[in-house]
Amino acid sequence: MDEPDDPISTNDADFDEFYELISSHLLALDSAEDQKRIRRIGSETLHAMRGLAGIGRAVSIFGSAQEAPASRWGEAGARMAGLFAAEGFAVITGGGPGLMSAANRGAREGGGESIGLTIDLPSQEAVNPYVSLQIPFHYFFLRKFMFVKYSVAFVCLPGGFGTLDELFEALNLVRTHRLTPFPVILFGSEYWSGLLDWLAAVAVPQGTLRAADLESFELLDDPEDVVDRVSRGYESLAATLGIETEPP
Repeated sequence: MDEPDDPISTNDADFDEFYELISSHLLALDSAEDQKRIRRIGSETLHAMRGLAGIGRAVSIFGSAQEAPASRWGEAGARMAGLFAAEGFAVITGGGPGLMSAANRGAREGGGESIGLTIDLPSQEAVNPYVSLQIPFHYFFLRKFMFVKYSVAFVCLPGGFGTLDELFEALNLVRTHRLTPFPVILFGSEYWSGLLDWLAAVAVPQGTLRAADLESFELLDDPEDVVDRVSRGYESLAATLGIETEPP
């Protein structure tokens, strides 16, 4: 299957470092499609890293793109994002509608950096109007990598498969020591309690999870509590790493 045209408008000179790094692998490939795909992965990665390089501390906020959840939790999500902005955190979302739009709106109105890591989908909605920095992706795995690389915490508002995917990816990276433990917060006990009950009542007793695994995330209901928890976690991490933090 042919790959779509590369959405990144740039010349090859921008990516010399990438080509030099993998040229020996490209030369060994027989498939032109494989070569095209590898080049696209490399260019997409470099484009994203260059775009996000200067954002400083940031929080990823995930949540549903649908209208019903946004009408229920949208204002809380916007308030939370505004509080993060006031504390000097950039807010990263998937850049779409619904709860993502609410979080970007809160960050923008709070005077903070409002980032959208968008994904190319057949039924793609327009980027929400509150994104101040958009980084487009074709590959889901690269997009998830950027969420992890540039965030000091994950906050999951109510959401579906996409939110669950991002949640469990982060938890698995922490559990397997591929990621330094950082706050992973589920916002909205009304929505998330059933999942947590199932994990504790079914997954742990049957041995697919350890009880300690359930300590990798927290369930909170107040935007102020979320921001306070993330701020304390960031200060603790910065102290451990010897990084001097700046006031917001």
